[in-house]
Amino acid sequence: MLDAIGPRLRTLRRDRGLTLEALAAATGLSVSTLSRLESGKRRPTLDLLVPLARAHRVALDQLVDAPATGDPRVHLTPLRKGHGSVLVPLTQYPGRVQVFKHVLAPREQKLVTHEGYEWLYVLAGELRLVLGDRACTLRPGEVAEFDTRQPHWFGPADTQPVEILHLFGPRGDQAVVRTGQSSPAPAPPPDGAAAPA
Repeated sequence: MLDAIGPRLRTLRRDRGLTLEALAAATGLSVSTLSRLESGKRRPTLDLLVPLARAHRVALDQLVDAPATGDPRVHLTPLRKGHGSVLVPLTQYPGRVQVFKHVLAPREQKLVTHEGYEWLYVLAGELRLVLGDRACTLRPGEVAEFDTRQPHWFGPADTQPVEILHLFGPRGDQAVVRTGQSSPAPAPPPDGAAAPA
């Protein structure tokens, strides 16, 4: 198990497009230490793996490939995408709303369209969302939802990865972008009806 950690660390760093120097700056570990960890010349210890897990935004047991417990709420299978993006499915119910944790690395802006609705909730970093000829930036805690038949693209707003919860549904209510806009005022109650508390 320990012998496999070095190659796993190297693959994770390269998948995310990080140099040893960039990872050293993010973790506070030296380039030499990181290089020796990846080559298996340095024994991985908890004080080395914790900052690496934090920098890569993965669970510690993912780095050490701990044995699965059979509980899918804890041991999820990340899917590595191009340019260092990582997608972690949180639900597995085809035809219903799908939920993913998504770490997006910088990527080319290319508008796409498809059936369905998407909801994006920013966990860390800044997300740029383009809907047709409109664009906005979402920060941690902000949400957007939209009809995916509109030409759209989303990704990091700068050179740093962004971490989001990404929900995709085949059906949904009319969607609106909610960042930077105030909610409409509630409709008045019908005559004789009491307003909600």
